[in-house]
Amino acid sequence: MRLIERTLLDLSVLALIALGLVIFANVVMRAVLGSSVPDAIILVRELMVAAIILPMAAATAARSHVAVTFLSDRMPVRMRSRLIVLGHVIGLLALIPLIYASWRVTGQAWRSGEFYYGDLNLPRWPGIALFLIGLALMWVRLAILLVGDVAQLRRGDILHDADGNEVN
Repeated sequence: MRLIERTLLDLSVLALIALGLVIFANVVMRAVLGSSVPDAIILVRELMVAAIILPMAAATAARSHVAVTFLSDRMPVRMRSRLIVLGHVIGLLALIPLIYASWRVTGQAWRSGEFYYGDLNLPRWPGIALFLIGLALMWVRLAILLVGDVAQLRRGDILHDADGNEVN
């Protein structure tokens, strides 16, 4: 799983570099030639999806999601650990409708051959499929964390983050 997460993280970095290059080329072409990169807005939108969604599984594995803990930090460590597990369960349940919807939209875009109207007539399905893949892998990683964290709690252990620190 780590290899997949690392690959997706690397792909998101490439998407960010491509995003910067498209924007840079578009600005230069507008200033110098008075034209623009064909379908620049579509390219930027699709690259942003890749840059944001692909590293989600790695962020989940590193327990790096944004969390507001000003209340839970005042609770006992065991209670915080249980809240983390509850957060995993809620996250898994919240992702199911998103995964289902993106699965349906991906299939529909694939079957219909939908594309973005523009100079390049880019197909719609790759961006939607990337979104689906990112969400599905995040769900899998969250499920793996849930199983591991529940096993730790049953052993009476306190949950730790990727660096070995107690999870707050």
